[in-house]
Amino acid sequence: MLKNALYKIIAIDHSDNTINAVLEIDGHNEIFKGHFPDHPVLPGACMLQMVKEVLENEMCNFYQLEKADNLKFLTLVDPQKDNILHLEINYIIEELGTRVTANLATGEGIAFKFQGTFIQ
Repeated sequence: MLKNALYKIIAIDHSDNTINAVLEIDGHNEIFKGHFPDHPVLPGACMLQMVKEVLENEMCNFYQLEKADNLKFLTLVDPQKDNILHLEINYIIEELGTRVTANLATGEGIAFKFQGTFIQ
């Protein structure tokens, strides 16, 4: 779990199958010592995990990623420069899982896009 270690939720709004969250990254977290020592970058796997954890938090469920239809890493997230992130998650609950479309953005624009399905 990365919540409260790598990032914390500063603000969150959940209505009409949309979750909007403002996240603050801890730029001094141990993960950045290995990714990368002289130029810290938020790992893509962490971005996906943040989507999962915020979804779980708001839906009061535990989820497992079943299928990632589309993952796009558009820009690097430097935690020293961009420690405030905006996460938007749109979801549809279906019989076979929860279909999710999410965007993670810095002040500069969208850094990560995701489309996929989570199951309980």
